[in-house]
Amino acid sequence: MNTTMHKMLKCFGFAMLAVLFGKDVSAQSKARVLSTDQLREYTNYFNSLDSEDVKNYVPNAQTFDWLSKNVPLFECPDSAMQKVYYYRWWSFRKHLKETPAGFIFTEFITPVKHAGKYNAISSALGHQVYEGRWIHNSEYINQYLDFWLLKDKTFAAPKFHGFSSWVDDAVYNLYLVNQNKNYVKHILPALTEDYGIWEQERQAESGLFWQYDVKDAMEESVSGGRRVKNRRPSINSYMYGNAVAIAKMADLFGQDSLKNVYNSKASSIKKLVLDSLWDKNRKFFAAKLEVDGSLAPREAIGFIPWYFNLVPDKKEYSKAWLQITDTAGFDAPWGLTTAERREPTFRTRGSGHGCEWDGAIWPFATTQTLKGLSNFLNNYKKNSTSSPAVFFDELKQYAVSHTFNGEIYLGEYQDEKTGYWLKGDNPRSRFYNHSGYCDLIINDLVGLKPSDDNILHIQPLIPQDQWDWFCLDNVLYHGKIITVLWDKTGEKYGKGKGFRVFADGKQVMYSAKLKEVKAKL
Repeated sequence: MNTTMHKMLKCFGFAMLAVLFGKDVSAQSKARVLSTDQLREYTNYFNSLDSEDVKNYVPNAQTFDWLSKNVPLFECPDSAMQKVYYYRWWSFRKHLKETPAGFIFTEFITPVKHAGKYNAISSALGHQVYEGRWIHNSEYINQYLDFWLLKDKTFAAPKFHGFSSWVDDAVYNLYLVNQNKNYVKHILPALTEDYGIWEQERQAESGLFWQYDVKDAMEESVSGGRRVKNRRPSINSYMYGNAVAIAKMADLFGQDSLKNVYNSKASSIKKLVLDSLWDKNRKFFAAKLEVDGSLAPREAIGFIPWYFNLVPDKKEYSKAWLQITDTAGFDAPWGLTTAERREPTFRTRGSGHGCEWDGAIWPFATTQTLKGLSNFLNNYKKNSTSSPAVFFDELKQYAVSHTFNGEIYLGEYQDEKTGYWLKGDNPRSRFYNHSGYCDLIINDLVGLKPSDDNILHIQPLIPQDQWDWFCLDNVLYHGKIITVLWDKTGEKYGKGKGFRVFADGKQVMYSAKLKEVKAKL
């Protein structure tokens, strides 16, 4: 899309968006249950806290209008979860930047030396696409993907492979929300080409992928090293998820040969991960060390295989999740640590001097672990080691962690005992766009599970009797505005008692209980 079209989109806003989706703006507004009043209040409050030293595509003065036209609305009894939901959308749009190479989302709000052109960094691309797939105008994310997959390699110093990536998986999950087959067809050749480059650069003779911990965006880890070629659960899970995604995208276009090739790649990686990276004694996935072939201590990256449903549904593997509630494992007062707390070298590599992944809490890892836990709870029947209450409590703690000096804040990484952001209020760390949150609310807590058919699947992870009401509204899914509503007494929203789902204002599902449901769109 050219610059003129960008300006048209900016000028005409939601009206132009309605044309793109063939919908009437007033009809979309009527389909909503929630008003934008809370969004306005939150936006005004967040604006009042911000010196706005950096202005990108959507300045604070235009934020309410942009958000009201682009993001789902959410209301619940938990003030922290709700406040952080809107804060994360508010901060996410601060990173939306229009460049001569198209729209991008930055990671740091201020320039950093290791960034690529226009201050772009690829380490959290997967998180950013998962989060951004719920933005109504998908052109922002599409152009951002084009930037990395098509344009970055034309620059003098390409940066995309500076970090491991699960971009192929993210593209497919973007498609599951908006069903834009044309974009998938456009980007699929670049994805397959890129996969081949990763194989050339990072695949060992064994078939497993190796990575320096710093290139996994996880430097100074208890297992790795900036020059150590360990076989890590992270990059191997990413490459498995990417292969599965490419096979599914190939299937959309009847490309059976391509589908079979990538299904075979996925099957091979899966076997290697299970055979080589599963520690049978400690019941956990761990990095295989280059130095002696032994398995490293437990790290949060050992949960990542569940992010991509790589792990078989067997009780042996489910025992890994016992570590999430073990205070000698990953359970700390302020959230989930990046290394097990019983590890002798836990938090010994510094404190805020670099970027230590040897135990401190990183939102990047918290997002991955919570997504993996959500998949485990929803997709694994032989689960006797966790529950929705564990997911809910950890997500709530994640929300509570968004604070600094008594005000809402998002930074780089935190002390696990005090919650102190280890970079302090460093200007580069503010609004750190290196993780996800809104997607965890939409896709995992409320449980809207995108699919490639016309069945709307909702799998809530809200414990029974936890909330008397909540509403997720204004979700653009498969071209329709979706509302998911729970009202135990019927008094909150005036729609009657129970669990209801609406599409374009028409009820498509009802249940007296808050539970997993499916409805035909």
